[in-house]
Amino acid sequence: MQTIAITQGDPAGIGPEVVVKAFRDAPDALRGCFVAGDLATLRRAAQTIGHSGFPGLPVARISAPERALEMPPRCVPVLQLPGIPGPQPWGQIGAAAGRAAAASVLWAARAALRGEVAALVTAPLHKQSLAAAGLAFAGHTELLQAEAATHRGLALEQMPVRMMLVNDALRTVLLSVHVSLRDAIAALSFDRLLQTLHITHAALSRSLGKAPRMAVAGLNPHAGEGGLFGREEIEVIAPAIAAARAQGLDAQGPFAPDTVFMRARATPQHAAAFDVVIAMYHDQGLIPVKYLGLDRGVNVTLGLPLVRTSPDHGTAFDIAGQGVADATSLIEAVRMARALAAQPSSAHA
Repeated sequence: MQTIAITQGDPAGIGPEVVVKAFRDAPDALRGCFVAGDLATLRRAAQTIGHSGFPGLPVARISAPERALEMPPRCVPVLQLPGIPGPQPWGQIGAAAGRAAAASVLWAARAALRGEVAALVTAPLHKQSLAAAGLAFAGHTELLQAEAATHRGLALEQMPVRMMLVNDALRTVLLSVHVSLRDAIAALSFDRLLQTLHITHAALSRSLGKAPRMAVAGLNPHAGEGGLFGREEIEVIAPAIAAARAQGLDAQGPFAPDTVFMRARATPQHAAAFDVVIAMYHDQGLIPVKYLGLDRGVNVTLGLPLVRTSPDHGTAFDIAGQGVADATSLIEAVRMARALAAQPSSAHA
C-alpha cells in the first residue's frame, strides 16, 4: 500500500478537526495516510472532538511517510514539519495561519512530485490568511500549479490546470477558478476552452476507462438565444466545440446553463446524459455540485503531474473549534485520491 499525505489546512479553521475525525470514522480508508503539519495543532484538534462527547484520538509523531503504514487504526500519524507555526486562535485570519497552511501544502506537493507519496489530499486553507502571509496565490490550485511548473522547469502557462468538482451525482470542470466574474468572462477564449476540453478528456478517459461525454454550458442565459443575449456562444464556444469534435473528442453544446446540469445528473431513476459539464466560471459549476451534495463533494485538480484531491468545503471559521464539523467530504477525497493514484498512468495531466 502506498502512502498518502494529508495537509493539515488552516490551523484556525476546521481542517485539522476534519482530518482527525476522518482517522476516527474511516480507519480502513485512512490506512497508510499521514498528516503533514504540526503535531500540537493536530493534538488540539483531537482534544476538540474529545470534548464533543467522543473519546480523544492518539496523535503520534512519525519520522518518515512510510512509518504511517505501521500505525494502528484510529491513530493519527503526523510528520512534523520544521519551522511550521503551531496552533492559532480559532476562526481568525492571520499570517501565521497562512504560513502554516502553505508550508504543509508545499511539503506534500514536493514529496508527491519526487514520488515519495502516492497522492496528496488538502484540507481547506483560507485565502485571506494565505495573502496575509505574503503568498501571491488565490488558493491551492494556483499554488500547486506553480510548484509543479517549477519542478518541471516550465513556465506557468506550460502547466495548465483545471478544477473538477465531483459528487455521487455530477461532475463539473471549471474554465476559470478564483477570479472575479468580470475577469472570468474576459478569460473565455477559443484556445482556453479547447485546452479545457483536452485536459478533461485525458483525465476522465483514464478514470472512466472510456472517452467521456462532455457537455459545454453556455455563458449567457439560454446559451445566448441565437445571439440575442450575447455572442460568446456563436463566436467562441461553438467553434471550440467544433474543433474538439474534429479532433476526436466527444464534446457537445453549448447548452443552456440552467438545464444542462440536470441533464448530466445521475439518479437511481435516470442515467446521466453526460459524464461531465464544462462550466464557464466558478459559481456556475460549483453551485449545482454543492447543492446536490456538499458533504460528499470532492475537488480534483486536473493537469498536474501528481494526484491531488480535497474536500469541497472551506475553513468554516464560524464553527472552528466546536467539534461539530463533518469529515465525510475529506474521507471521500481520500478514497478518490487512492483510486486515482492506482491508475496505470501517474501523470494526471
